[in-house]
Amino acid sequence: MPKLTLSFISAFNERVEPLMDGTIQPEGMELIPTYSSPGETFWRQLKFQEFEIGEMSMSSYLIARSRGVDMVALPVFPSRRFFHTELAVHIDSGVREPGDLAGKRMGVAEYQQTAALWTRGILEHDFGVSQYKVDWYMERTEELSHGGATGFTPPPGISLRRIPPDKSLASMLVNHELDAAAIGGPWARAATIIDRSRRIPGTGGDWSKVKPLFPDRMAEGARFFKKYGYIPVNHTYTIRGDIYRKYPWVAFNLYSAFVKAKALVQEKLAERIPSALIFGPEYLAMTRGIFGDDPFPYGVKANRPMLELMIEYSHEQGLTPAKMKVEELFAESTLDL
Repeated sequence: MPKLTLSFISAFNERVEPLMDGTIQPEGMELIPTYSSPGETFWRQLKFQEFEIGEMSMSSYLIARSRGVDMVALPVFPSRRFFHTELAVHIDSGVREPGDLAGKRMGVAEYQQTAALWTRGILEHDFGVSQYKVDWYMERTEELSHGGATGFTPPPGISLRRIPPDKSLASMLVNHELDAAAIGGPWARAATIIDRSRRIPGTGGDWSKVKPLFPDRMAEGARFFKKYGYIPVNHTYTIRGDIYRKYPWVAFNLYSAFVKAKALVQEKLAERIPSALIFGPEYLAMTRGIFGDDPFPYGVKANRPMLELMIEYSHEQGLTPAKMKVEELFAESTLDL
């Protein structure tokens, strides 16, 4: 019997790569992969649903499902970060700790994206900064925004402006047109090591006046994990609705393949540490000491508290009109996993 051929779009992710390169093959299927950056992938999927299987922003997925978009998710979450620790602040902003962000100008790539959802929720519930007490600035243009694809608009009472097309989060932060901005993990991790003026060219300004909101990102990540028991999820993977209804078995077989792909990578993780990372084995041991052997658990059972909090945040922040149930979001055959 011939295999079912399905198109598959995703960014590079080491836990998914064995599926993309064919090392792991889901039973009864042949996947035709397309590599794409997350922002472009989500926009294409939300607007056109071009691909039968695709990576998807968790926040945008909640919004899309609440608006009747025809897709169903797998409880597969290979992308996770402590998003709030990626905030940087200008030293002239007066922001010394997270609580000082109230009344300030903060930039995000896109208001509805998962990173912004988590950042707002954590700032509000862990540090007392209401989303209504911040002036938000959004970088992504309307034409390519996820909100433009889903028809989302911010709730009443939110102060939201668009960053002009000739500027960026980085340029506005370094020139103190923003007080804080989510300018990303790579900058935050390297900020004390690498000349920042070379890392973000064309921004002008004095990068010595920009610093991470959390000077010790690892300590803050460990605090969050100790309190909540997980690393916040960023993306999931979805199946287009017509494929799921016609071939319901695809969901379980795909989920099983994702699990196998992650297990293969976990097994080989220690031997893949770059030799130039001199203390790589020590960092791996420290990571396991804080987060356990698998910081990227799949399945509904292992992730239910995290998923329920995301649903709560999404509704609380006005992204979704009602609180959805976890069982509404994922393929039926995966709900007991």
